[in-house]
Amino acid sequence: MAMPTLRLAPDLPPVSRLCFGTMTMGEQSGAACSLRLLDAAYDAGVNFFDSAEMYPVPQRSETRGRSEELLGRWLRARRAPRDSVVVATKVAGPSGQMTWIRGGPTSLDSQNIAEAIDGWWVNCLRRLGVDYIDLYQIHWPDRYVPMFGETEYDPNCQYTSVPMEEQLEALGRAIDAGKIRYIGLSNETPYGLMKFLQLSKDSQLLPKLLTLQNSYNLLCRNFDSGLAECCHHERISLLAYSPMAMGILSGKYHLSDNCGPPDARMNLFKGRYSEGESRYKLQSPKVKAAVKEYTQISAKYGISPVTLAIAFVLRHPLVASAVFGATKLWQLDEVLQATTVHLCEEIVAEINDVHARYPNPCP
Repeated sequence: MAMPTLRLAPDLPPVSRLCFGTMTMGEQSGAACSLRLLDAAYDAGVNFFDSAEMYPVPQRSETRGRSEELLGRWLRARRAPRDSVVVATKVAGPSGQMTWIRGGPTSLDSQNIAEAIDGWWVNCLRRLGVDYIDLYQIHWPDRYVPMFGETEYDPNCQYTSVPMEEQLEALGRAIDAGKIRYIGLSNETPYGLMKFLQLSKDSQLLPKLLTLQNSYNLLCRNFDSGLAECCHHERISLLAYSPMAMGILSGKYHLSDNCGPPDARMNLFKGRYSEGESRYKLQSPKVKAAVKEYTQISAKYGISPVTLAIAFVLRHPLVASAVFGATKLWQLDEVLQATTVHLCEEIVAEINDVHARYPNPCP
């Protein structure tokens, strides 16, 4: 069966409903393994690939940009027609920790955006080995917002941020120069999404957003509270990242008392990946209880927990593609199976019952 596709824009090829996220490539999976995975995904019909300048994770100076480099290496080796593959990547927002990325950066101003795309030294076009990027995304906002496990907004945390107009102008210049084709946001809020859209509507010179890449999975359905309405009325497609909630929804971390296989990401990088650990709390009683019930649903209906989790994400009417990760070929096979599964109303009703009792334990 052919991979289902969806057209994001008239002059882009239809994108596969599964998007291969590369953030483990170059750290958890080495070069040879990464290239095999990309080959297998492409052979199965996946033509949409997502990366970021800060990848792989856990982020560190020694590996910064390696995921883009491996994706670029594969693109050159595979020699797939450039107009048949959709390449997405992201520019890092302000970070006091990642000093190896343009000194922080302290802000996501026009200079940082320009340097990230096509600066004089290291930039995404060079690492990817392409003339243009199909979709370029702001990885996280240049302003205070609760992110990565935070849920309460504190007005006292607000700091002086770069005007959104400046960011759109810089992205617009890159579009005019032919370096990127479309733009998107990631880890954004309803306010941020609508503000960017308002600015582009008020000025015909500013580019319009095409996509929003936010977390969406069985343990995190916050998208439906505000953002879904915005995306529906503004015709913004959701690229749902972390459909497996960092692998937790496979059930592997809670199958026994030893907290899962030692090479699983949350074990392999324990204590080194603060963003993941702050959101995906393995020892949370609510997380454990929810995962147990979701795995019981999958067993009852004879499908794998992975297939259940990703099929649930794909059934959302606003999801254009689910951004998944895989470090082994058998994991990729399980993910691919999700595109062939239809979740009946009985399964969805049982999922919603679990969600009502354990709502969004991994925000």
